[in-house]
Amino acid sequence: MKLGTKCVQEGYTPGNGEPRQIPIIQSTTFKYDTSEDMGKLFDLEASGYFYTRLQNPTNDHVAAKIAALEGGTAAMLTSSGQAASFFSLFNICECGSHIVASSSIYGGTFNLIDVTMRKMGIEATFVSPDCTEEELEAAFRENTRAVFGETLANPALTVLDIEKFAAAAKRHGVPLIVDNTFPTPVNCRPIEWGANIVTHSTTKYMDGHGVAVGGAIVDAGTFDWMAHADKYPGLCTPDESYHGIVYAEKFGMGGAFITKATAQLMRDFGSIQSPQNAFYLNLGLESLHVRMPRHVENGLAVAKFLESRPEVKAVRYPGLESDPYYALAKKYMPNGTCGVVSFELAGGRKAAEKFMAALRLAAIETHVADARTCCLNPATSTHRQMTDEQLAAAGIPAGMIRMSCGLEDKDDLIADLAQALEAVK
Repeated sequence: MKLGTKCVQEGYTPGNGEPRQIPIIQSTTFKYDTSEDMGKLFDLEASGYFYTRLQNPTNDHVAAKIAALEGGTAAMLTSSGQAASFFSLFNICECGSHIVASSSIYGGTFNLIDVTMRKMGIEATFVSPDCTEEELEAAFRENTRAVFGETLANPALTVLDIEKFAAAAKRHGVPLIVDNTFPTPVNCRPIEWGANIVTHSTTKYMDGHGVAVGGAIVDAGTFDWMAHADKYPGLCTPDESYHGIVYAEKFGMGGAFITKATAQLMRDFGSIQSPQNAFYLNLGLESLHVRMPRHVENGLAVAKFLESRPEVKAVRYPGLESDPYYALAKKYMPNGTCGVVSFELAGGRKAAEKFMAALRLAAIETHVADARTCCLNPATSTHRQMTDEQLAAAGIPAGMIRMSCGLEDKDDLIADLAQALEAVK
């Protein structure tokens, strides 16, 4: 099936007389006739459900659809994109491990890796997405267990050279984990370029309507854990907390990673996505292939308009020929990137304040990747406590605006931008 058909049809096939739409199994528990029947589930000897904190049929149907879209062998849903990022790393890292990560990633994920996971004894080395192969090579250590990056970074909009990072990861016998939230599998499938694990904040374009927070992890089934058993004891030696099971032996390359993340991490952390949210997510997925081209069309039109305005100092959008990541974007995302545009106003903080106050159609929100257009000026909101000098040092100029172009008519979006720019003169 083509990708658009998969968006609509994959994950759930009703039987004769069964519901056409994925049913919402809004139940915490599941009944069994005998303790022996339930015991087989706890021993991972049979497939089924016993408690929604670990698995739920609604969630599994939607996860299967996302796995099909990304070209993976198994997937799971989580309560948020942050939970997906954490699970994807902590599933193979432990105290004493090391991570190589792109420095150009979402601030929340950077903090997760650099602060919270460091408190767990897991260290990280951050490298520029533009690093040379030699610089990337130098970041690896004997205890490196994963490489992490974002296909299209939020909000920097840098493009990850997936093949370069995948080759380095392969040389060192570790998996490459790629967050593919902004392009979605409609515009990029990192597994086809060498990624081993793909994560998503499904809250963004996959949901697309701002109704349900969630995340997803997809395993490509391409990393041979047993070939690197010394690095991944959690997958390749008996798990005494789960009846001595060896995940890599029992479930193979295609199922070990997600099974361990479910049976162990979801059991202990409980970051499950609610079945109701999974149902909403599936509704978004059914139109993802239709919505993404419109987001791209609007994003490119807005970026070109902003590039022509004297009030705008700089525009960052990989779809622009003037953008430093244009060539990489064309390679990995030939059909377009996303609808998010970052731009800097020449007048700095004061200009940004006037601009934001003058917007009529675009809403001021911390959200991105929604059907409705939204804007954010970090200097006057999320990074309000920082001085202009501190903002500049962090690579977030005081006059920077992040605009997420929705599904409205692009002419209306441009008209709103035009009148708001007039207000900063």
